[in-house]
Amino acid sequence: MKNSPRRLAVEILNRIDEAAAYAEPLLDAALSGTALANPHDRGLLTELVYGTLRMRGRLDWIIGQLYRGDAAALETGVRNILRTGLYQLWYTDRIPPFAAVNEAVGIARKTCPAASGLVNALLRTALRKKDAIAWPDMAKSPGKAISVIHSHPRWLVERWLDEFGIDETIAICRANNAVPPLALRVNSLKASREQAVAALAKEGIAAESAPFSADGIILASPAAGLRETASWRDGLIRIQDEASQLIALLLSPEPGESLLDLCAGTGGKTLHLAALMENRGSITAVDLYPDKLRQLQEEAGRLGVTIVETQVADALALPETFRDAFDRVLLDAPCSGLGTIRRNPEIRWRLAPKDLNNCMQIQKRLLRSAADCVRPGGRLVYSVCTVTPEENEAVIEDLLKNRPDFSLIKPPIAGGIPPELIDPAGFFRTFPHLHGTDGFFAALLIRNA
Repeated sequence: MKNSPRRLAVEILNRIDEAAAYAEPLLDAALSGTALANPHDRGLLTELVYGTLRMRGRLDWIIGQLYRGDAAALETGVRNILRTGLYQLWYTDRIPPFAAVNEAVGIARKTCPAASGLVNALLRTALRKKDAIAWPDMAKSPGKAISVIHSHPRWLVERWLDEFGIDETIAICRANNAVPPLALRVNSLKASREQAVAALAKEGIAAESAPFSADGIILASPAAGLRETASWRDGLIRIQDEASQLIALLLSPEPGESLLDLCAGTGGKTLHLAALMENRGSITAVDLYPDKLRQLQEEAGRLGVTIVETQVADALALPETFRDAFDRVLLDAPCSGLGTIRRNPEIRWRLAPKDLNNCMQIQKRLLRSAADCVRPGGRLVYSVCTVTPEENEAVIEDLLKNRPDFSLIKPPIAGGIPPELIDPAGFFRTFPHLHGTDGFFAALLIRNA
């Protein structure tokens, strides 16, 4: 029981709820250890964690329909045992229902004995009444119905209904609940896309060219041992969503230029910029967190990038030497992350409307700081992995109002950005339900000489 995938899933979900942790690093830690050696168990753990997070709203509705008390008052551990049990009953066809119920009851006996009877009774009732659950009426309350049936917070669904209408809102929710493809960026310093696809094929991993990014490939199926391949070890590939790959192309750096990546993080876009520059020139990668920059440096070594210098700094309090100093500046700003819900399903349950305004206030200040670093005639890209107007157009409008020396420009057609990803105003936009990528927004700005 200790190392069963079901129990580990409950433990991970408890940490996500109680400590505001994220699923991906917790899962990576569980899967990199020796607790689960069986590939089936590893796959089940991943499905239970992500599947339960994605469908949590719907699962909680079922609990509310069947539990006679106040479902909101249930302990976190009990609620997650019920959620994972119901997820197996509703969404998996490989697990016998009796096994799912028995395992859930067994976990309850070990971790919260007083609730084992409740877990047993509710899950068995769910089995009997699976086809009799009453769902909200779409005609009477589309916001409530979509929120419950497609498992998204109601406030977010109501926003999308106002902006996109019913059909597209449902399409967005469905895309967010689908398992996203694994996209890789080919490191052009080491291989062409064709060479990388061929190298992966030799190791039994099927991949195909991505539809939008010239450096992108999509794996045909999940590859659990990707990081053990020679292609990975030799620095031919890096995991990176296709929309994220296009941000570096939007900045379109030239070899020999001086670049600043202001919120570099672990360096996905930084290292792509270096490859586009053919490892010639200089990139200063700034971040507030030393651990992230250490990871960036490690990745630079694996990918053969030599032109990046890292600097721990607050992007709102940069050295005076940065002023007017860079040919091109990238601000991939911290944001709500609503464009990555399909990869990070816990985000949807964590955010509140006020968080979007808080993000916007920080983003406006960061973009002004980034603008100070661009030399006359230089270019600036602002990007976020979200789809909200507050964090998108409103931030750009604020900069243009306060810095008349900057102008919004449309990316050149020859720059590698597919024209269908540029809206009439000149903004870069992607959506999971339309493009199969994460949801991104970006703007290309030029400082007038």
